[in-house]
Amino acid sequence: MAITAAAVKELRDKTGVGMMECKAALTEADGNIEKAIDILRKKGVAKAAKKVGRATNEGLVFSYIHAGGKLGALVEIACETDFVAKTEDFLALGHNIAMHVAATAPEVVKREQVTTTDLEKEAEIFKVQALNEGKPEHIVEKIVSGRLEKYYKEVVLLEQVYVKDSEKTIKDLVNETISKLGENMSVVRFQRFAVGESSSNSE
Repeated sequence: MAITAAAVKELRDKTGVGMMECKAALTEADGNIEKAIDILRKKGVAKAAKKVGRATNEGLVFSYIHAGGKLGALVEIACETDFVAKTEDFLALGHNIAMHVAATAPEVVKREQVTTTDLEKEAEIFKVQALNEGKPEHIVEKIVSGRLEKYYKEVVLLEQVYVKDSEKTIKDLVNETISKLGENMSVVRFQRFAVGESSSNSE
């Protein structure tokens, strides 16, 4: 049977597993969400969702400097124990996210950090654009909502598409590492530096 994007999203939200693995599990389960969850659990990858919420008092600050030294980023990633903070997988996660931040210049870590002022400004711009495009007023609200979702994917680090794998978001990358290492972890903050530009940061 055909696997819908909505089903893949639902499974991903419930398990914290990447989109491609979710789609494969749903295909194997003939579209049954609960069976797909069982399949992912048996593979040992559907653990991330249960780990979220546990205290993350350890972690490290990672740095990435692009070739030539004119672009770089610092990222703080938290985890539960100092032991996990020293693992290769955690170190790789930190390095990859720092590199991603340098490349994409996100503005905040999560969407809750986008200010009301910025949201209202973008919504007004999208509304004027839609009306100028001749869109009927009764669907303008829906268009604005859709464009705001796209805006989140541009400025929110966790919702950005990972630069090294277009099938994953940064949130997927974090969740995969959570599943693999069995500990909760989170991106706390970041700072991006570029010579000649004002810095962008998550605070």
